[in-house]
Amino acid sequence: MKRFEGKVAFVTGATSGIGRATALAFAAEGAHVAIAGRRAERLQGVADEMRAHGVRPLQLEGDIRDGPTVSVWAAHAEKEFGHVDCLVNAAGVLGGGSVFDTHHEEWDRQMDTNVRGLYLLTQAMAPLLKKGHDASVVSVSSVTSYRPYANLLAYCVSKAAVDMFTRCAALDFAPFGVRVNSVNPGVVRTELHTVTNAVADYEGFIERSKSTHPLGRVGQPEEIAASILFLCSKEAGWITGCCLPIDGGRGLMSAR
Repeated sequence: MKRFEGKVAFVTGATSGIGRATALAFAAEGAHVAIAGRRAERLQGVADEMRAHGVRPLQLEGDIRDGPTVSVWAAHAEKEFGHVDCLVNAAGVLGGGSVFDTHHEEWDRQMDTNVRGLYLLTQAMAPLLKKGHDASVVSVSSVTSYRPYANLLAYCVSKAAVDMFTRCAALDFAPFGVRVNSVNPGVVRTELHTVTNAVADYEGFIERSKSTHPLGRVGQPEEIAASILFLCSKEAGWITGCCLPIDGGRGLMSAR
């Protein structure tokens, strides 16, 4: 029997990177999966990949920052599945800027997606999670949540907020048997750095990152997805409020 046979997983940010890898991993492990994202064409592509595992996903297009959209997502999930066992908050954006030059619109863009969207969806899904079976929430945070980086003001602050949200929500959900955790990746090869041109020379950045991660390489989306599935599994049944570094040792490095 597959590890998530009969379980229901809801994954945001499913059109690329860690979200896509996580949705595919749940499908391979037998779960019923709802996938949410902003780009309809990319969402359809991921759905087609999932069908190779015999899974017909629930496709939900829209922007996680929009409250009514999130409410519609929750209503569709309830109608289709009746409950949710695993909620994965993988939607996120990145942008550069320091305290001196980060425009308020850029601040709002990152905070609204990385924090407000996380809050809106988790709140909307709470009734479905309470009806789930050993349900859990896993949010994608970052090494930047506990280690500051210059010229990444909004991103660092937003991911620190994700970690605190995780800890607070873990206490709120605990009486209902729902666990809440986060994963905190280092540099992972995804579209996150390139889609908004946050890194001008991406391949150069990846090469330099080999020296900033003690294990000598960057991560792959599938590695983060594997840890997310672990945190959603019964093997992690006594883990809640955990912010799990998956960073190749990046958080251990000093400025020197």
